[in-house]
Amino acid sequence: MNIVKIAAIVLIVAGIMGLVHGNFTFTKETHELKIGKLEVSVDEKQRVKVPTWAGVGAIVLGSVLLLAGSRKG
Repeated sequence: MNIVKIAAIVLIVAGIMGLVHGNFTFTKETHELKIGKLEVSVDEKQRVKVPTWAGVGAIVLGSVLLLAGSRKG
């Protein structure tokens, strides 16, 4: 399996996941205060919304790459 087919499959899976879940969250640690050995940090949860067009675009692009890769090989 070559790199184009792997990239195509990853794009298709990522597009499907983007359509199914719609968003994802992650925690960002920020250092707000540091005095000597004392350090206070704040964890912020951030949410990113995946647009529908991005999920559909990833699926379409992955499908095109998969079809183009299978015709060459």
